[in-house]
Amino acid sequence: MKGGPGSKAILTSPLYWHNVNDEWFYYTLGGLVKIDLDAILSHISFYEAAAYSTFIGARLPTEFEWETSSDYFEWGKRWEWTNSAYLPYPRFKIKEGAVGEYNGKFMINQMVLRGASVATSEGHSRKTYRNFFHPQMQWQFSGIRLVR
Repeated sequence: MKGGPGSKAILTSPLYWHNVNDEWFYYTLGGLVKIDLDAILSHISFYEAAAYSTFIGARLPTEFEWETSSDYFEWGKRWEWTNSAYLPYPRFKIKEGAVGEYNGKFMINQMVLRGASVATSEGHSRKTYRNFFHPQMQWQFSGIRLVR
């Protein structure tokens, strides 16, 4: 990412990727290693995921498509962006107090990720868990699953 304080950041590569002497490397939990083109793509924003899927003639699944089909594919190595906005389910009502304040304020301008990652707490690693982040942000262990 380029840009200084007060400037708009420009994404130039996935998070943790570094070009060193015209070769691409990325930071892993084991340190800096050369890019493995067969590795699972991780640390990308929703916009990067959506652009790539469009580029290859595919699309991101909705969160409901992801959950319905999740029994048929391996998941849990990285969170997977969906094409669903993080909105409340039908009949959702914001509760009084801290829980309502926490849930209600996040239901705007964010996209849903499904699955889990290698760094996810055990209790949160389930196919029904809804994670959410701002679409322009690159988060660790976030990637894609494509639909054709």
